[in-house]
Amino acid sequence: MDSMEIERLAQRLQSARLEAREVDRLTADVPALSLDDAYAVQEAGIRLRQGDGERLVGLKMGLTSEAKRKQMSLDSPVYGVLTDRMQLTDGTLSLKGSIHPKIEPEVAFKIDRELRGNITLEQAAEACSGVAPAMEILDSRYRGFKYFSLPDVVADNSSSFLFVVAGTWRPLAGLALDRLQMTMSVNGEPKQTAESSAISGHPLVSIVQLCELLARRDRTLPAGSIVMAGAATVAEVLHAGDRIELVVDGLGSVSVTAR
Repeated sequence: MDSMEIERLAQRLQSARLEAREVDRLTADVPALSLDDAYAVQEAGIRLRQGDGERLVGLKMGLTSEAKRKQMSLDSPVYGVLTDRMQLTDGTLSLKGSIHPKIEPEVAFKIDRELRGNITLEQAAEACSGVAPAMEILDSRYRGFKYFSLPDVVADNSSSFLFVVAGTWRPLAGLALDRLQMTMSVNGEPKQTAESSAISGHPLVSIVQLCELLARRDRTLPAGSIVMAGAATVAEVLHAGDRIELVVDGLGSVSVTAR
């Protein structure tokens, strides 16, 4: 796919995001859209956001749990990009500008050294200075948030909207990262519960997978990055007034209130 077509598709998704407007999936217009093309569209979209003053702060993994893949009828992990304007810091989540927002429970890692190429689980752990409870707020620019392909998801920055990470990063030492109990409540009622092993079998595997995906595009995972490891459960639909809290045994909690 030539660069002009990539820019055209990126601009379509950018306009839909800024106008909070649904559009048809890209593959309805470009059936031959490949996964490589989709990542090129994603990168072009991120350049548009950088042109508006946004700063890159990390990456997110998507479709890392079996439950999430079943919910979206998709079958392999993907990644998206996180910017500073996507990060919530005051416990308030504005739904303004969203189309059909959903929220899901995750854990996040802080990466202190650059990672490149195929890495081991041990190398992933050594590069992490901390882990924290986190939640991702998803949104899709596609009509109905359903019936789209893997390239469609990737091109739309893997359905990214906002994210929140607990204020304290905990060292990895002594934690059984694959056996952490995670409970996400909405308005005080537990809605989603899972062990952290639901995230790629082990949350650190998400970092290994991310590095593999980046290497295919000759990219690296920069030092200082936040990595959202992916959802442990299906996502919950968000409504104004909802208070959502995630408690992760051994890590603490994080919460947001939707406005």
